[in-house]
Amino acid sequence: MPRAKGGSKTRQRRKKVMKMAKGYVGGRGRLYRSARETVERALAFAYRDRRVKKRTFRGLWITRIGAAAKLNGLSYSQLIKGLKQARVEIDRKVLAEIAVADMDGFSQLAQRAKSSLDA
Repeated sequence: MPRAKGGSKTRQRRKKVMKMAKGYVGGRGRLYRSARETVERALAFAYRDRRVKKRTFRGLWITRIGAAAKLNGLSYSQLIKGLKQARVEIDRKVLAEIAVADMDGFSQLAQRAKSSLDA
């Protein structure tokens, strides 16, 4: 039986990697071995950073909410505690959007949080 050298399947696999490496500088975009190494590394970073992105955005939301809370005379933690006590179920993403886009609405939420903290 003759030896199978790969043929079309090998070529398809290599073409897929080279297509993903399009735009890479030097041999990383032209030579299969270095292209494959670079693509594998890039895919690993992409997988990891899809999770890191969630953490980063949560931090951004918390910063925005904290800044808006300070303008209303509360700290971030006091605001969140007050909203929980007032049974206002609103997540940080939406709260940050309200803080940026609708300061009057955020002020009402802050007042509600303050009143529930005092009670």
